[in-house]
Amino acid sequence: MAAIRAAVLVLLRLCLGGAAAAVPLVIWHGMGDSCCNPQSMGYIKKIVENKIPGIYVLSLKIGSNLIQDVENSFFMNVNDQVREVCSQLAKDPHLKGGYNAMGFSQGGQFLRAVAQRCPSPPMLNLISVGGQHQGVYGFPRCPGESSHICDWIRKMLDLGAYTQAVQEHLVQAEYWHDPLKEEDYRKNSIFLADINQERGINETYKKNLMALKKFVMVKFLNDTMVDPPISEWFGFYKSGQAKETIPLKETSLYIEDRLGLQEMDKAGKLVFLGVKGDHLHFSEDWFYSTILPFLQ
Repeated sequence: MAAIRAAVLVLLRLCLGGAAAAVPLVIWHGMGDSCCNPQSMGYIKKIVENKIPGIYVLSLKIGSNLIQDVENSFFMNVNDQVREVCSQLAKDPHLKGGYNAMGFSQGGQFLRAVAQRCPSPPMLNLISVGGQHQGVYGFPRCPGESSHICDWIRKMLDLGAYTQAVQEHLVQAEYWHDPLKEEDYRKNSIFLADINQERGINETYKKNLMALKKFVMVKFLNDTMVDPPISEWFGFYKSGQAKETIPLKETSLYIEDRLGLQEMDKAGKLVFLGVKGDHLHFSEDWFYSTILPFLQ
């Protein structure tokens, strides 16, 4: 009887013209950007809404205004940012049934932290567009190259990326991964080393990440901002040097399956996409044909 009743309800919805509601989407911008820039996140929000009528899109804002949102992408402790986002998501009634997430550049790894730390409401699919999941070891350029901010960040990283003051107040230091100083990284990185299980296994992190239906990682094949670019596919430099890189499957993280990525890979949950172009440079057609299917 229950099966018959369910079938009748489906037919009634179809007859009345009611379709299943689109899964909500949460997006998180990258360094130097804001939630609502019409050339970036505002543009993404608009084209998703145009292609998926009725979808609820939340573009995350960290701070009370757009200036704070941009500043916080450089200077607000990432763990505090993740806590703020988890609170926002938990309070949003549109998301209580679950949502898809799409992060751009550092927003990709930050949303992965949300998936691992805050399973309610549930994240269904995670799309990381140029996210540096094994961190970076180099800062070739950043948004606003003419600004003194970029030079100041480089200076701070050179002086001591793993000092407490720099770790707590410089976002980019919190995912700085020095392959020549792995012990310092594991011991002192307050964000990336934690979410990548470098100091021990948090089974909750692993369980929550493995609950994703799909974890999509987009790598920009001509990236000049992320060093090394393979970090966008969860690879990194081979430990002890900074020339040879290894793919995810050759990392200890995968081999020991500390995050469940090996099991997710075998289950077909990991998707590796490559797109020609520099960091975050992609066409609208590519977005529609490649990314949009994961949101529908």
